[in-house]
Amino acid sequence: MLGEKKQLIVKRDLYTDPTFPASDTSIFFDYCTPLAQFRGEISWLRPKDICSTPRLFSNNLQDVQVKQGILGDCWFLCACVALQKSKYLLNKVIPPGQPSWTDESYQGCFTCRVWQFGHWVEVTIDDRLPCLGGKLCFSQCQTEDLFWLPLLEKAYAKVHGSYEQLWAGQVADALVDLTGGIAERWTLKGPGRNVEKEKTGMVLERAVFRRLMNLKERCVISCSVLNSRQGASELGEFHAFIVIDMLDLSAVSGKEICLLRIRNPWGRRCWRGPWCEGGQGWSQLDPVVASELLSQIQEGEFWVDEEEFFREFDEITMGFPVNEEGQLQSLYTVVGTVCHSYDREVHVCCDLSPGFYLVVPSTFLKDAVGNFLLRVFSTGRISLSELKPPPTDAALSEELPEGEWETVQLHGCWKNGQSAGGSRNFPSFHINPCFPLSIPAAPGKSSVKVTLRQHCQDSKCRPIGFHIFQVPNSSWKPHISSFLHLEPLVSCVPHCYSQEVSQLCRLPAGSYVVIPSTYLPNTEGSFTVIIATKIDRKRIHSRETLGQVLQEVSDAFSISVVLKVLQRHHQGIYIN
Repeated sequence: MLGEKKQLIVKRDLYTDPTFPASDTSIFFDYCTPLAQFRGEISWLRPKDICSTPRLFSNNLQDVQVKQGILGDCWFLCACVALQKSKYLLNKVIPPGQPSWTDESYQGCFTCRVWQFGHWVEVTIDDRLPCLGGKLCFSQCQTEDLFWLPLLEKAYAKVHGSYEQLWAGQVADALVDLTGGIAERWTLKGPGRNVEKEKTGMVLERAVFRRLMNLKERCVISCSVLNSRQGASELGEFHAFIVIDMLDLSAVSGKEICLLRIRNPWGRRCWRGPWCEGGQGWSQLDPVVASELLSQIQEGEFWVDEEEFFREFDEITMGFPVNEEGQLQSLYTVVGTVCHSYDREVHVCCDLSPGFYLVVPSTFLKDAVGNFLLRVFSTGRISLSELKPPPTDAALSEELPEGEWETVQLHGCWKNGQSAGGSRNFPSFHINPCFPLSIPAAPGKSSVKVTLRQHCQDSKCRPIGFHIFQVPNSSWKPHISSFLHLEPLVSCVPHCYSQEVSQLCRLPAGSYVVIPSTYLPNTEGSFTVIIATKIDRKRIHSRETLGQVLQEVSDAFSISVVLKVLQRHHQGIYIN
């Protein structure tokens, strides 16, 4: 009996998050949105109090369609569709293996990850969710016993400080936060007479749009309405939708007809155009084809033709595809970007020939203080480093010769019987840690400084040294026979009883390995290898001339430069 009572007490003692409590402080920010009318009416319930058999996920895709509640965060919900298209992203954002409601070890909490300024940040929440009348009042899945979406929404609200701070935003921002990649935005309208080009962005051509739609199974494609017009009067203003499919019916209709299937996160149909149910557009198709297409749409979905789409919608947003290895994939894009924009993130895609380039991020006005993150994605090998003035500290000047150096730190250890092979005097030398070093093609040889620093315990240093070998390629692996006829190109010997040893050398382009060692085998210890490579490039003295082309490039590798401003609140158009 005592054991049963103790077990019941443990089950009742579920986690409560002290940093994001079940109170109005987690719901509201400044009561400036329509959400304020529900002040004092929202209660908090755990999933087992909402339904009898809560689940995190379902294998049925129809069950997991996102539905928006009374919170204006359609922009975030559209981005959540990216997790349905990539198992890698789903596992990255919602780590698998977490105990859920049917597990004895369940503690009433979940951990999600959100990409924030260059890092995946873990966010732990309890499973108490906002409700009205005993039901979820914010986001939910089409099947109400699935809870991955409202839990992720709560974690995202915690990152931003409250649910109310999710009211209105950009789909592109949420896509970056949930994928760690980048997102592209296009306008479907050209600039009007009184509209500056900088405020409209790149205009998406129809031919380009059709090519982009080929990626619909691999990435999120969202469309937005910024102003209500004729057919879209029921769509609302500043609202985001999901583009599900695109069908070219020219072959079956004998006419130029291209239909797009759109999903509204509200979960209800809102289209009164010619391709709504009973609309005149269906008379242009064979009744069997029309019936088949109408049977495909789910709750909240509708068909529009391409002409209507470009007329009634204002923007397209796409996230770059991410494969199952977590690698960012290419996305067709138009070269160019707005100059200065009130966006959290701006980027430019272009082709660059081999060489050195200068990236200068800036605000429009001088003395505008802020932090930013600069990211570069490329189809070829690149190196990004900050231009730094010569060091004024005498000690730093002596550590590296004059010039600009790119430094990498590699950590390792020597373990008895595994990786402590000793010096080249012993046959076990090949089991020492091996670090690849690649020197890219350049005029002449490259200056490289390698430093081996051991982590001495109790101020007791062991004799250490290292060798640099040139190898056939970057996939080369050391084994016993590797060193029978292989001589080191650079050696830092004899082994010294010193905390740090280093060697400055000049190496031609090629593949190398750096092998650090102690003098005797089976001598354990940890160490850091520091590889500094001199960047031989010309000094750049820039005098910016606005509107002037500085350099023309073509026929090389593609590069995307992303500048993210580290701020949440800024001017601009948001969708809810």
